[in-house]
Amino acid sequence: QVQLVESGGGLVQPGGSLRLSCAASGGTFSRLHMGWFRQAPGKEREFVAAISWTDKSTFADSVKGRFSISRDNAKNTMDLQMDSLKPEDTAVYYCVADAKILPVISGLINVWGQGTQVTVSS
Repeated sequence: QVQLVESGGGLVQPGGSLRLSCAASGGTFSRLHMGWFRQAPGKEREFVAAISWTDKSTFADSVKGRFSISRDNAKNTMDLQMDSLKPEDTAVYYCVADAKILPVISGLINVWGQGTQVTVSS
């Protein structure tokens, strides 16, 4: 059973940066497709970014050019670098994983972390 633990959330001013990390255990990390979702208060959970086990990445239009995603198979970790943050990026961010498909549709994902809060506010 794959388990995911996020870290790195917090409070940041608009225009600032944060780096989220996701540590995975219990599976063959190098063969997992990984990703991030987020959920803002009163809104549905939405896709943010994903990276395949072959290192191909994809992003939601709302974060393209501001966020980047990376993975370290030696450390079983995945990071989300968030730059030029906006108040609308405020949400709980969830790390996700899937062994078969790129995790871009929430209803198809079985493995979720517990989430980490990101708040962008002055």
